[in-house]
Amino acid sequence: MTSKKFICVALGVFIALSFVSALLLAFNHPANAQERPRTARIGILRVDARNSPAAVEAIQDLKQGLSNLGYVEGQNANFEIRWADNKLDYLPALAAELVRLKSDVIVTGGPQAVRALREATGTTPIVMGRMDDVVEHGLVTSLARPGGNITGLSFQTGELAGKWLDLLKEVLPKLSRAAVLWDTSSTAGQLRTVEEAARSMGLQLEVSKVLGSNELDRAFDGLTKRRAEALVILGSPIFTAQRARLADLTVKHRVPAIYYHEGFTEAGGLLAYGPKLSEFSWHRAAIFVDKILKGTKPADLPVEQPTKFDLVINLKTAKQIGLTIPSNLLARADKVIR
Repeated sequence: MTSKKFICVALGVFIALSFVSALLLAFNHPANAQERPRTARIGILRVDARNSPAAVEAIQDLKQGLSNLGYVEGQNANFEIRWADNKLDYLPALAAELVRLKSDVIVTGGPQAVRALREATGTTPIVMGRMDDVVEHGLVTSLARPGGNITGLSFQTGELAGKWLDLLKEVLPKLSRAAVLWDTSSTAGQLRTVEEAARSMGLQLEVSKVLGSNELDRAFDGLTKRRAEALVILGSPIFTAQRARLADLTVKHRVPAIYYHEGFTEAGGLLAYGPKLSEFSWHRAAIFVDKILKGTKPADLPVEQPTKFDLVINLKTAKQIGLTIPSNLLARADKVIR
């Protein structure tokens, strides 16, 4: 055999052996991407305290939603949770920490927390689990085209303000003087829409402003002095965290109140009218998280709005404050707590 032929045969044998070795490796070692997917780091920023019912429910909803989509905590998803414990001045540092941890996506709710995250990062995707009036807050360019690193779920209080007052008017046909409880760290748009609705209905509206949960007792004392006949509680993560306390205060001061979240009625509030929780809460945010982790940009994910709303009535509370709920209103309720 000539040296040239020997070299050709040797080269052929080498190539064949290399091919066989590659096949054996492929059979013995399946693709890592299929067996061991990359672990997603999901940040969560909460305004409230870790033991609050609202926080527990929201995080459970998110994790369940992600589980339904194939994310298993400790396997292909890890969670970094930070709590502001109702102290809004904690939010900037907590937001910055979640960004430093290189979270793949951060889920939060409420304008204060979303704003803190937006100031901490312009690149890390932010998903709103549930909040109000995101455009009014200036956090996205539009609902259809968010335009930045923020997307998620938002309901428009302007579409609900008139309904809240209408429902109070059904319960109290002679209603002439209503009040509104407004968290001043939330958008002024909420307050404006309620004021406009009140004017169109010929109602006098008393505005009670609070900043933080430590001002709630003072606010209710003022409402009693001003003889408010009914109360609208506007959207706020602080109020959501304090829903049991707010329900107790409305019963103590015997003032019929309506809320934006059925969790208030479950805690003892009288009326709630807002987005249907089974379709519009943190478990729904899991869909946004999944799409972002798979490569979709937040700017390309329209902000989702609720399409179904629930009316919830607590008859036990009505009895406590000496109020009779009209039968036609009870018939329209999606849920009655007895």
